[in-house]
Amino acid sequence: MPDLPPLREIIARHGLSASKALGQNFLFDEQLLGRIAAIPGDLNDVAVLEIGPGPGGLTRALLRAGARVTAIEMDERCLPALAELSEAFPGKLSVIHGDAMKLDHDALMGEPYAIASNLPYNVGTALFVKWLGGQSWPPLWTSLTLMFQQEVAQRIVSAPGNSKFGRLAVLAQWRANAALSMKVHRSAFTPPPKVMSAIVHVTPNDMPAGVTFKTLEQLTAAAFGQRRKMLRQSVKSVSGALEALDRLGVDPTRRAETLSVEEIVKIARELS
Repeated sequence: MPDLPPLREIIARHGLSASKALGQNFLFDEQLLGRIAAIPGDLNDVAVLEIGPGPGGLTRALLRAGARVTAIEMDERCLPALAELSEAFPGKLSVIHGDAMKLDHDALMGEPYAIASNLPYNVGTALFVKWLGGQSWPPLWTSLTLMFQQEVAQRIVSAPGNSKFGRLAVLAQWRANAALSMKVHRSAFTPPPKVMSAIVHVTPNDMPAGVTFKTLEQLTAAAFGQRRKMLRQSVKSVSGALEALDRLGVDPTRRAETLSVEEIVKIARELS
């Protein structure tokens, strides 16, 4: 393994500071970064996609774990620091300057790949839904190891009946397994964010037959968009939803958060 200078030295040498506009918060604790890189399992010679590497803290941990990393970075200020890391790990790191929301990740990777990222807070949820929403299933990605604000992470892994259970939980759990792997204290970041963070690990599961992601997304947006209302009110804007409830024997006076993922999938199947 190359002997790399401390991350703080890299930051200082390149005059880098976290951009609030880009949702950046830098992690310097290399022991913590190593623990995050270990969550997906053995990464030796595994293709890994990283979004928003910044100065390369998690990137170097992934490279030390043996991964072949493709990193998409929007902030051109970070590119020189990432170039140094690429030189230290010849042939192991490819850096793309661009907007991850506008790129086709499957086409970019061209092989099965894991995704591991300390996601920028301002695009984290949008990217997550994008990865979950692929028409082809199982997806080309083999796992997602992602850092979110702790509240978002809890929403992703929450169970029915919990006040945090909603659209994100259903989209994450209807054809995948989602688990909260690690909590990260705000003091671990520079600058410290106002909220705590957590790592979510997601792996694809079997896809229920006869259901489309588009229909499920439409149904959950309506049901949880007015979560305090009974289903007969919240989903009436979805064509055929009330009739589907009747056919399935689902009490229309229930609220969406009381439904199980399986029940929501059944309703979506009726609509599909």
